[in-house]
Amino acid sequence: MPVLLPDDLNFPLPKMHRVAQSFPRNTLSDVKAAVEAQMAKEEILQKITLGARVAVAVGSRGIQNLPLIVKTVIDCIKEAGGAPFIVSAMGSHGSGTAEGQREVLTVYGITEETMGVPIVTEVEVEHLGKTPAGIDVFFDKVALEADLIVPINRVKLHTDFVADIQSGLCKMLVIGLGNHIGCTAMHESDFDVFGETLLDAVEVIFQSRAKVGFGIAILENAYDETEHIEVIPQETLVAREKELVVRARENMPILMIPEIDVLIVQEIGKNISGAGFDPNILGKSFILKEFVLPVPKISKMVLLDLTEETHGNGIGMGLFDIITKKVFDQLDLEPIYANAVAIKFPEDAKIPLIAPSDDHAIRTGIKVLRGVDRDNLKIVKIKNTLELDEIEVSEALLPVVAANDRLALL
Repeated sequence: MPVLLPDDLNFPLPKMHRVAQSFPRNTLSDVKAAVEAQMAKEEILQKITLGARVAVAVGSRGIQNLPLIVKTVIDCIKEAGGAPFIVSAMGSHGSGTAEGQREVLTVYGITEETMGVPIVTEVEVEHLGKTPAGIDVFFDKVALEADLIVPINRVKLHTDFVADIQSGLCKMLVIGLGNHIGCTAMHESDFDVFGETLLDAVEVIFQSRAKVGFGIAILENAYDETEHIEVIPQETLVAREKELVVRARENMPILMIPEIDVLIVQEIGKNISGAGFDPNILGKSFILKEFVLPVPKISKMVLLDLTEETHGNGIGMGLFDIITKKVFDQLDLEPIYANAVAIKFPEDAKIPLIAPSDDHAIRTGIKVLRGVDRDNLKIVKIKNTLELDEIEVSEALLPVVAANDRLALL
């Protein structure tokens, strides 16, 4: 594969400085105890009948404490007399295949050995009906046959649309448990009305024979730590999730440097965000038309690597200007294309310029800048959009750091 070749890139790079970003840090001191207390609520226990087959839906997000949360939920269901098992609920992720989705769960520590229950990753679906706008709603066949369905997911801002309901339990029910077919069908809806479509589809599911009992909602703080866990009965799930979306937005980290010439991102991946990175933080998206958080103005973006957990799914790289050959060599086109086709945005899968090394990629990013002060370049490096408590900034940005009491030079 041809890559960018060194030419006139032998110029000095600015000195970089480590900077701490400070965010509110409320955390759960005992995650297991919090789950147990929520599962012990009377309105939850009464839904678990003796011997009931309970499908616990687990997705493809890199959620902090996910194995502990899932195992505790399973143990509580067993203690209440139920017979739980795990179903994969990740739409088109894992290439949309049974084998791929089982592999994703394994990476997150969700296995039959660690959880003590069967894991089913079949991707057959049944058609449940249509939304008022004519969007087809599909649902996982195995989950449909269960006596109770329990989704577990993090509630957060979505990477592709803004609405009262974004990424969380409702989306897992509609898209996660819709598997590849259902995910593709839902993305016939325009992102301008995607939130409304999700709510309409959830209503179709609730009115069907799918026995959704309750959901486990997880909130994380800006440090990627578990901040809140709540078990919500189906009857109040939609209304409560709308409230949790507001709380999740308040927990989101931001990048506190307002203007950046070159942003260097160490890694992206599906465990970081459905889009590889969170557009709500960087303000870069082919899909999202508005941002509810303050976002920086970024001229060029350079990507150095993919996370191990993403298994070569480099979706989102299309937003970058330069990637390294290391990124390119890891790309697994099957899950990337499955993801891009399902959401109907092939732009996210486009391959940028390829540089042979990190240093070459960064220098190329600088080289293609226009209209900047090259003696005072504003360069920022982050690990990913989940871990923003520490960043690196170039010398020219030190006055910005000094002027912000939430930034501290390390």
